[in-house]
Amino acid sequence: MRVLSMFEKYRMCLVIGQVRTGFFALVVACLGFFMWHIPSYGIQRETQEEKAANLKKQAVGGLFQKWTFDLDQTNAQPSSFVKGISTDEPLANWIVQGHTTAPSPPNIVAGSSSCLQLCYQVLLADGLEYEYPDLSVRFHAQERTAGLGGIVFGVRDTRNFYAAVVDPISQKVQLVRISNGRELLLAQASVNLKPIDWHSLRVQRNTIISKDFIEVVVDGALVLSVEDQALGLGQIGLVVLGSSTVLFDSFHAVPLFSHRPLSTPPAY
Repeated sequence: MRVLSMFEKYRMCLVIGQVRTGFFALVVACLGFFMWHIPSYGIQRETQEEKAANLKKQAVGGLFQKWTFDLDQTNAQPSSFVKGISTDEPLANWIVQGHTTAPSPPNIVAGSSSCLQLCYQVLLADGLEYEYPDLSVRFHAQERTAGLGGIVFGVRDTRNFYAAVVDPISQKVQLVRISNGRELLLAQASVNLKPIDWHSLRVQRNTIISKDFIEVVVDGALVLSVEDQALGLGQIGLVVLGSSTVLFDSFHAVPLFSHRPLSTPPAY
């Protein structure tokens, strides 16, 4: 059986189109001919096993950070964190402890400060910097003890950073900026904490066009939204103020903007 040449096949498609009478039929016949000779460069689809493996890598990779302190040694400072202070007061103690009601059992980290003044003592995630972070943590203030604490971000050093702080006793939340060691109150609001042991605090620093703004959410309710552009890229972490003891668990961090691909391999 003789194999038709490419030219002969093309003439055949023209004949087929004329027999069927009509321009549309001619186009369909010839288009089918050319598509037949174009090699396929389709992207291979992920299997369910590959998809699950890639999603798991996303969850624990460098883009998404989660600290539950469950694998850290108890009675010691959590690994991959460093502590600092914005004044000359003694450093706070940041100790991993077991806790029966921990949101992510079995461990939490307890920050205890004995400052005589309202100093900001911080525990920073080592080696991580964010421009526009989305941060969240669960916190618990022990009964009959002061418990001012929260999240720090945009940390250039221990004298320049933002802090979102909750005071469970006075039922208030504050957003402050520390510049060269001096405190500036950006905003504060009253907050109705839910009748639960462990509360949630979430902070987002976002941007729209040329404006940067910070939003603070407590127990799922938006309580503060402030425009501020003084500080940019910086470290993130936890903070306790004055003479306070606050328990923390399930600290999450993710950049709201990133050039890193979310899929493996990249889809571009």
